[in-house]
Amino acid sequence: MPSTTSEPTDVRAPLNAAALDALKIVIVGGFGVGKTTMVGSVSEIRPLSTEEVMTQASVGIDDASRVRGKTTTTVAFDFGRITVNEDTVLYLFGAPGQERFWFVWDQLFAGSLGAVVLVDTRRVEDSWYSIDRLEHHRTPFVVAVNRFSDGPSLDAVRDSLELSPEVPLVECDARERPSSKHVLITLVKHLARMTDDPGESEL
Repeated sequence: MPSTTSEPTDVRAPLNAAALDALKIVIVGGFGVGKTTMVGSVSEIRPLSTEEVMTQASVGIDDASRVRGKTTTTVAFDFGRITVNEDTVLYLFGAPGQERFWFVWDQLFAGSLGAVVLVDTRRVEDSWYSIDRLEHHRTPFVVAVNRFSDGPSLDAVRDSLELSPEVPLVECDARERPSSKHVLITLVKHLARMTDDPGESEL
């Protein structure tokens, strides 16, 4: 998916000197679902990316047949930052999607406040592992459907992923900063409800 955004990527904000809390958020999902794009679109600093060009060495290992036009892949993680309010900053970590890099996930989950599971409706089954690992780590999460094209309804996605009613499920366009930011707002509000701290829900 192209990494175009709704705002110029060279306009980045400095870290607020008054910020006291730094909260870690992980963005997970299948191969080519848009995790790097989401971090890049919403980050207020120039994002750190570990994307590398896919070579012949990945043939037979990474299934790119359903991710047409994809020529690069994340080999460690993506990193970005977004300010919640004058006291709180979210640090975003985009996890690699290929199975051969899943060993990195446990380290990324350590110390994380919550997570976003990004879903491509053309490959809903690719999200099962993400949800399984988050539940194993007891990490709160929301699910965001990245709309590449027309697909099943949110109710159908919820049924396919066997999500409990308590797990927020939203649509987004990972290329657009307001849309990606809405996903993070949804996650922060979800976490606030879980901790009975409504003040945390304001972005």
